[in-house]
Amino acid sequence: MRTGDPAVSILNWLSRLPLLDRLELAALSGWSRSAVYRAVAALERERFVDPVAHASELIAPTRRYTLTAAGLRRLAQSGDIAVDRLLRERPVSDQARRLMFGRIDALAALYRLSCAVADIAFPVQARSYRALPFDLCLRLADGRTIALVRLGKINERRSLARRLARLRDGAAFAAVLLLAPDEFRLRDAARRLRTMPQPCFLALERDAVEAGPDARIWRAPSAAAVLSLREALGLAGPHNSWPVERPLSRVAAPAESGPTGARSDWMLPATLHPSEKRCLDLIGDWPWLRLDHIAALLGVGRVRLRELLRRAAEWGLIVRRAVLGRPRLALSDRGLALLARRDRASVGEMRKRWSVELTESSAGFGWRNVRGTRSRQLLRNLAHTEAVHGFLAMVAEQCRSDGWMLMQLDPPQRASRYFHFDDRLRSVQPDAFGVLRREGCHQQFFLEWERRAIRPSTMARRLAPYLRYYSSKRPLEDHGVPPLALIVFDDALAADHFQRVAREEMDHAGVELPVFASDRRVLTQHGPLGRVWTMHGERHARAVFA
Repeated sequence: MRTGDPAVSILNWLSRLPLLDRLELAALSGWSRSAVYRAVAALERERFVDPVAHASELIAPTRRYTLTAAGLRRLAQSGDIAVDRLLRERPVSDQARRLMFGRIDALAALYRLSCAVADIAFPVQARSYRALPFDLCLRLADGRTIALVRLGKINERRSLARRLARLRDGAAFAAVLLLAPDEFRLRDAARRLRTMPQPCFLALERDAVEAGPDARIWRAPSAAAVLSLREALGLAGPHNSWPVERPLSRVAAPAESGPTGARSDWMLPATLHPSEKRCLDLIGDWPWLRLDHIAALLGVGRVRLRELLRRAAEWGLIVRRAVLGRPRLALSDRGLALLARRDRASVGEMRKRWSVELTESSAGFGWRNVRGTRSRQLLRNLAHTEAVHGFLAMVAEQCRSDGWMLMQLDPPQRASRYFHFDDRLRSVQPDAFGVLRREGCHQQFFLEWERRAIRPSTMARRLAPYLRYYSSKRPLEDHGVPPLALIVFDDALAADHFQRVAREEMDHAGVELPVFASDRRVLTQHGPLGRVWTMHGERHARAVFA
């Protein structure tokens, strides 16, 4: 049985890992749940801790806790440590707490994984990081250390490559546990970490949050076997790095009043409901969304959509602009910062690419006056942007009626695939990538909506990147099964011409592509999941999602 004061233990854990909930405190501290619940209630009455309601798509609603200024002084007295030292060495300052609130969704997933590790190798110590390539480090009872890493969904290829390179070439841990947002990111990270000098194990974030220590969800970069967390930790090496991060340049004690009920920017990640966060994620992925398209993607009606958007609009997280007579949504600079801080992305880079604010010299709204380079491009080609959004909205609606689950929808910046061909870096850059699932069967697809490829030479140029990609091993490495390539044209004649060109190009290259074509009219009538796709050499359309 544990000896000592559970209240002091809880204060100590919250000073190292802010925003733990009571179940996580019980798992990490070793105290029983009833003892933790009683101690937290007493600490809350004495205003030593502040509760924060929180929920995300992966984490059920719970109450998380942070130290107040009084709680910080109580911890300093119990441990005979100066408050100034705690402010420098632990994430308890007002500035550190703001950073932690910005990452609350990510931390919640990492904390659940930490509890699973503690269930296997109790007791553990923990240390959190804000700028190093890993997010948390756990020290086991035998002194070995385990690094925990979470890859964010909005992080782009270059930033992820830099972070994984720093992880690979940095401190040596007994093992690294990495959480990825989707299967492609997991496979891409595994490929980059094959030269990792110490053991590394990867899992999907949604699986790691829900699974216990004996669930087989963990994969090594170079092995096909799937392991449980218990088995993965059994393969950990002897290393015991315990890095110390430079303190923040400014540290101040938390405000006496605490954050409860505040509506500051840094409190928004905890204030928003999971459905509101999902709505913001969609708008961030697909700027200039029409209201009917986002309603279809979310599967909600107009009244519910207004409820989901109301608080985001009140807090200035979204921008609504009328373009070509219809209101369209995009994230404001404030909304972009919210997502960037959650996933440890650069706020400045996000705004440089995706800001929809107008330049200082602009006289009025127009694509030339939009600040973000990529959002400007999407607005300039709004007919194409809207066509892609409409296709994805139709997919989402048909999935719900036909028994499919829409597991993943990636915008162009995440749908692109880079690979080496003939000693050169090549890429395919589709308009979207999606994953559908029904009865355990997964169907993946690339989408290309073509409005300009009407000449045979232009069609051949559009097809060339896919010929190179599918002639390599990368489709299998990236996805396990080669995805379908769906090409949509504005009219049926262009789709027919494309099939002839595709057959000629495949015969010339000696490569078979799972490429299917359709046109806007038939898609509008029957939907993407209907019998609307033709393949070279076939006279009748068929359904490719079956």
